[in-house]
Amino acid sequence: MRRRLIQSTLAVVLVVIAVFGVSLVIVETRTISSTAQERVDSEAVRLASIVDSRILGDERISAGVLREQVDEDRYARIEIPGRAPIEIGERPTGDVIHSAARGEEGETVTIEEPRSSVTREVGRTLLIIAAVALLAVIAAVLLAVRQANRLASPLTDLAETAERLGSGDPRPRHRRYGVPELDRVADVLDSSAERIARMLTAERRLAADASHQLRTPLTALSMRLEEITLTDDPDTVKEEAAIALSQVERLTDVVERLLTNSRDPRTGSAVSFDLDEVINQQLAEWRPAYRSAGRAIVSSGKRHLRAVGTPGAVAQVLAALIENSLMHGGGTVALRTRVTGNQAVIEVTDEGSGIPPELGARIFERAISGHNSTGIGLAVARDLAEADGGRLEMLQLQPPVFGLFLSRTPVKPSQGTAGEQHTVR
Repeated sequence: MRRRLIQSTLAVVLVVIAVFGVSLVIVETRTISSTAQERVDSEAVRLASIVDSRILGDERISAGVLREQVDEDRYARIEIPGRAPIEIGERPTGDVIHSAARGEEGETVTIEEPRSSVTREVGRTLLIIAAVALLAVIAAVLLAVRQANRLASPLTDLAETAERLGSGDPRPRHRRYGVPELDRVADVLDSSAERIARMLTAERRLAADASHQLRTPLTALSMRLEEITLTDDPDTVKEEAAIALSQVERLTDVVERLLTNSRDPRTGSAVSFDLDEVINQQLAEWRPAYRSAGRAIVSSGKRHLRAVGTPGAVAQVLAALIENSLMHGGGTVALRTRVTGNQAVIEVTDEGSGIPPELGARIFERAISGHNSTGIGLAVARDLAEADGGRLEMLQLQPPVFGLFLSRTPVKPSQGTAGEQHTVR
C-alpha cells in the first residue's frame, strides 16, 4: 500500500509537470524570442535617430563615434546616401536576429544580433524550470512518503491489534490516528476487545464456579456409593441408594442452573418452599463427612418457615457455608433459623478461631482466602444468594457467623413456630 500511494502521488505530479511544464517552456521561448526582436528593433530606431541628429548638426559620423551607441554583441551597418557604408562590430554568421530602420535624412540603419544569445537565455529558463520541476518531484515524493506512512502505519497497527484479538489477547489498545475512518475501525476493534474480554472472563468464571459447585455433590455422591460398597444389609443399600439418587437429582439441578445462568443471569425460578426440607437435606448429606472428622452439626431455631427462592440455589449456598466450616472451622457447626421483619434468616456458625479482621471486609471477594484455598466458595455463594433475590452477609468474625437472608412467606395457622433442635453427629 505504501508503494502504491507513493507511485500514484508521483504519477500525478509528473503529469502536472508534463502538462504545465511543456506549456511554460513554449510560452517562455516565444516570449524570449519576441523580447530579443523588440530589443533589436528598438536599437535600430534609436541609432537611426542619433544619425539623423548628427547629420542635421553637420557633425562627424564614423564608426569610432557611434561605437558606444551599439552593444558589443551586435552588428550595425549605417548607409548614408553619398557616403561609404559605416560598419560597427563584427557581422555575425549563421542564424541572426535582424532589424532595419530608415532615418528622416534617407539613411538606413541595420542591426543584427546572433540568435545564440536567445538560445542561451532560453537554456537558462529551461534550466530554472527543470530545477523547479525537480524540487516539485522531491517535495511530492517526501509528501507521498509521509502520507503513506500516516496511512499505512495505522493500518499495520490495526492489523496487529486484530491479530492479537485472534490469538486470545483481548486487551484494548485505545490508540487513535487522527484519520476519522481509521479511528472508527480502532473504536470497533476496542469495543470488540472489551466484549471478548468480558466473554472470556465470564467463561473462566463459569468454569471455576462449575468446578466448585459440582465438587460438593460429587463428593457426597461418592461417599454414599462407598457406604453401599461397604455394607451387605439390603435395607442400608436401599436407603443409601435412595439418598444417592436424590444427590444425582441435585447434581443435575446444579448443572442446569449453571447453564441457565451462563445464558441469562436474570433468569430465575423462585418459588415458595419449606426451609426445613432444605436444611434437613443438608444435614443428611453432610452427616458422613462430619462423623469422619469427629465433629457435630446441629440445627435449631424456628421451624416451618417458608421462604421465596430456588431450593437448589439455597441448598448450594448452605452447602458452601457448611463445607467452609468443615474445612476451616472447628467444633460444632450450628444452623439456626430465625425471622427478622419480613425475612427468614439462616445463620451458620462454628466454634473455630474465626476470620482475621483484615479479611473481614473482603471475605466475599474472589481469590480471597486465609487458608490457601481457592477463595471461590463464598464468592459463588453470595452470587447465588443475590441471583435468587436474597443476600449473604458476614454477621460476626469471631466466632464466625454467616447469615443467609431470604424473603419470607406467611406461615399457616396450623403450623407452629416453636423452636426445636436437631443434632447430627
